Amino acid sequence: MITQSPLDRREAPPRLPVLRGQSACPLASRHARVAAKLASAQREVLVVSPLSGTPGDPVATFRRIDHANLRRGVRYRVLFPDHARTLAEPARRLGHLARAGAEVRTMPAVPIEALVVDRAVAVLPSGDDLAVLQLPSVVETVTELVERLWPSAVPVIPGDPPQAGGPAARDRELLTLLADGRTDESAAAALGVSVRTVRRMVSSLMNRLGARSRFQAGVKAADRGWLSEGASR
Repeated sequence: MITQSPLDRREAPPRLPVLRGQSACPLASRHARVAAKLASAQREVLVVSPLSGTPGDPVATFRRIDHANLRRGVRYRVLFPDHARTLAEPARRLGHLARAGAEVRTMPAVPIEALVVDRAVAVLPSGDDLAVLQLPSVVETVTELVERLWPSAVPVIPGDPPQAGGPAARDRELLTLLADGRTDESAAAALGVSVRTVRRMVSSLMNRLGARSRFQAGVKAADRGWLSEGASR
C-alpha cells in the first residue's frame, strides 16, 4: 500500500489494489520476464526507487538493458531520493543515467519502488521477488503517483552530475561565506576567484544537494554538516 506523499499532505495519493492469490514463479524466471518486458519498451520507462536496498529491487537489476534502451531513443524518467546525490554508488548511477540521456530527478523521500514500461506494465517488489502487473488500474495508479511527484523533484544536470562524499575545502568555505550573508562579489573576493566562478560553484552545489534555491541549499548543507564551525545557522 502506498503511503501519503510527504510533499502533499492535502490529498492522499491513490492506493494500489491488494492483489491476492497470484502464483509465484522462481526469482530467476521472474527477472527474465521483467528483462524481456523492459527490453521491449518502445516509448517510456519510469524508474522510481527509495534506494532501500530491498532484495527484490527492480531498479538495480537491469542497468544494461536501461542503457541499451536509452541508446535507441526510449525516454527514461528516473526518480531517486536526495541522499542519492552524496552516496558513492547511487551518485555514480545517477551520473551514468543522466549522461546516457535519462531525465533524472531527486526529492527528499520517494514513497515507492517501481518500474513502469510504456504505461502498460508495472514492476513492484514483493518480498524477495518481483510482481509483474499488467492490470490497468494498478499501472495507472503507479503512473499517476509518479506524475504527481515528478514536478516537485529537482533535476540532475547531465553536465554536472552529483559527486559522492562531502564538499571540497573551497566549496565548504563558499557555503560558510554565503551562510554568513556575503554577496557573490564579497565571496569571490574572499576566495580569490571571479564572480562567475562563484556562481558556477553555487550552481554545482545546488545540483549536488538537490536544492531549488540558495536558501534550500543552505538548509541542506547545514543538515549534512557541510558548514564550517562559526557559520550562521
